[in-house]
Amino acid sequence: MMTLRDYPPQEPLSPAGQAYDGHVTALGTDAAAGEDLAYGSDPYQRVLIYRSPRPSGAMLAFIHGGGWTNGCKEWMAFMAPAVTGAGFDFASIGYRLAPTHVFPAGVEDCADAVALLRGQTDALFLGGHSAGGHYAALLATRDGWWRRRGLAANPLSGCLPVSGVYRFGEGSGLSNRPRFLGEGPTEAEASPVLDIIDRTPFLIAHGERDFPHLIAQAAEMAAALQAKDIAVERLVLPGLDHFTASYHCGETKGAWLDRATAFITRHKRSSSTGRIQ
Repeated sequence: MMTLRDYPPQEPLSPAGQAYDGHVTALGTDAAAGEDLAYGSDPYQRVLIYRSPRPSGAMLAFIHGGGWTNGCKEWMAFMAPAVTGAGFDFASIGYRLAPTHVFPAGVEDCADAVALLRGQTDALFLGGHSAGGHYAALLATRDGWWRRRGLAANPLSGCLPVSGVYRFGEGSGLSNRPRFLGEGPTEAEASPVLDIIDRTPFLIAHGERDFPHLIAQAAEMAAALQAKDIAVERLVLPGLDHFTASYHCGETKGAWLDRATAFITRHKRSSSTGRIQ
């Protein structure tokens, strides 16, 4: 399995990031080799696909975190055994990173990856951790990504962000403007909670001891979806923080996998007739 050291140089990892990288890399050694597909020419523009031994017709694609500046698709490989064991194909999405590639390059990459993956399954669900949860939420709430790719509708049957970011700028709890935004786009353009157009169902999860601003943002996002009468569930993972919430998603017996399995099973029925609201 590839690691961060096999990719072009990234921003230096913080101590917490180094610990996360080491832990998920070690966890990922238990995953079988995935099918590695390219959707672009950059080394980061690739996806890993893991097939379920008892497929149900649904796929969960997941976008790694790393503050928009770090990470690789191999980070999420540790989730594959649990997800495929539950009856779903699993894909891990890589994307170009800031500050070399600023917004919207990374989320556009994820949209290209989704466009590739939609032909691999009957019902495609998209999730992500932290920055990856932010990109997943952006793709699930806005239709412009899909019109630009010649698609008549959002191809996602559901969105499952974990410890995601839903707002930037005033009221976000962030003290600084994230570097991935560069100099151009406003914070509002990158804030899923401020412009919900598509009606994709959501399962929003975070740790009980997650970063306080992300807990507040999760509550705000759930309320905004409810206000538009969009199907949404919120899962608070007891005792877990920002990083352990991610590790928990790879556990075969755990609250997140149980809720994700029920969520995907319920909403995958809508893939051929329109989403269940």
